[in-house]
Amino acid sequence: MFTGLIQEVGEITDTRPRAGGRDLVVRAPGMAADLALGESIAVSGACLTVEGFDETTFRAHAGEETLRRTTVGEARVGARVNLERALLPGQRLGGHFVQGHVDGIGTVNAVRPSGTTVWLQIDTPPELSRYIAHKGSIAIDGVSLTVVECSGVGFTVAVIPHTLAETNLSDRRPGDHVNLETDVLAKYVERLLAAREERPGLTEAFLREQGF
Repeated sequence: MFTGLIQEVGEITDTRPRAGGRDLVVRAPGMAADLALGESIAVSGACLTVEGFDETTFRAHAGEETLRRTTVGEARVGARVNLERALLPGQRLGGHFVQGHVDGIGTVNAVRPSGTTVWLQIDTPPELSRYIAHKGSIAIDGVSLTVVECSGVGFTVAVIPHTLAETNLSDRRPGDHVNLETDVLAKYVERLLAAREERPGLTEAFLREQGF
């Protein structure tokens, strides 16, 4: 579990195919030496497992599903990535509940500076639109943000100066792809409502079927 509050912006220093997926080496001098083998780390919103590390870098493997659903498959040497270690019990939840399970890839439609704020307009896959709500939470490349406007084809967020300075969202340009994770609460509510519709309530026909 993560919060969407980025702890460091790393840089991909190597990427190569392995066992149906890809290995990534990420330069992260602020956290690499303190990592542990097997721990989870969100790399631009995608939860990966640390398989090796030294004083300044760590290595993680992205499987086929991760490559298919996220921008990790597009990762190139030199790209900057947002990094967040998993939430520990007792830590403050300053963003929102982020699982690191990317739902799909969005496309930056527009970048509009307004004073010290930058507005990002993101086009979304059609199947994700129903989970995105006005003033709701969404993770873009692992960054917890609030939806300002939404429609059937996309949504808009306002990125404040601190977030621009501390994440890779300052690099985003029209046409760029970004990882999107919608609010997990919306998905659970949808599943519960679907289950209710699949299972009818107490009716006369149901009682007769049960022998009453």
